[in-house]
Amino acid sequence: MVNKLIARVLPHFPKKLVWIFSKKYIAGESIEEAVIASRELNKKGIMTTVDLLGEFITNLDQARQNKDEYLQIIESFEADKIDGNYSLKPTSFGLLIDKEVCYQYIREIVIKAAEYNNFVRVDMEDSKCVDLELELFRKLKNEFPKNVGLVFQAYLKRTLNDLENLMDIHSDETPVNYRLCKGIYLESKEDAYQSYEQVNQHYIEDLEYLLKNKVYVGIATHDRKLVKAAYKLIEQYKVSPDLFEFQMLYGVTPELRKEIVDKGYRMRVYVPFGKDWFGYSTRRLKENPKMANHIIKSIFVKG
Repeated sequence: MVNKLIARVLPHFPKKLVWIFSKKYIAGESIEEAVIASRELNKKGIMTTVDLLGEFITNLDQARQNKDEYLQIIESFEADKIDGNYSLKPTSFGLLIDKEVCYQYIREIVIKAAEYNNFVRVDMEDSKCVDLELELFRKLKNEFPKNVGLVFQAYLKRTLNDLENLMDIHSDETPVNYRLCKGIYLESKEDAYQSYEQVNQHYIEDLEYLLKNKVYVGIATHDRKLVKAAYKLIEQYKVSPDLFEFQMLYGVTPELRKEIVDKGYRMRVYVPFGKDWFGYSTRRLKENPKMANHIIKSIFVKG
């Protein structure tokens, strides 16, 4: 009840007050601030993936603006020689308005990244977007086999089946590249596992499938139990270090992140930024009120 109350009232707080809590997890509003945050992570031996906030737009003018800004992001990050790649949400480019326009805009972004031999990660969103995003990924992967990847969410009941169905596009010459996370959107019991234990169980199941099939995977988690499970699977299947990396969100569990880096594993941090940080923060909290408890703990509990 307390979590839901916080989620409801937070959007009505002054933005300056909300920023006090949000700035730990968001790199800033500008490209320059995102570059600075990424550079500091690089100095610690950590790679990045940058994301412009602003999904679920309402018109295609916004989609075009997001596309143009992503092209600027790539130019800025490459000019600064940031060790990182790019993440984007298809709804930011009109996926639910006009999927063909969305495809063309994202294609332009992938072309720009490919000019620098770099990479674009297509984020997976809520269940109504999954089929559209799988279709989008297949089209992009066909044209840019080494420059585009996808995200999968372990809490969705369909995920393992989706992974299996995509193995037809995986080969030694054109390997697929995925990020595996738990999942953040509020989903129905029909579509998603609900309990912590179930989600973790299926995360490990999905991760094992990817590792034993030599699919490159970004192991995206802040859960120490899952990190330990990943260590065991990596050892069990003798996974080459060039077939996986760990991934975390900007500002979250820095002590666990350092432990993983100190063990010699590759780490990539997801760096969100943009003028829509307030909408992003309040939407995420409304979608998943349980986050309120984690936010409160993160303010007062180190690491």
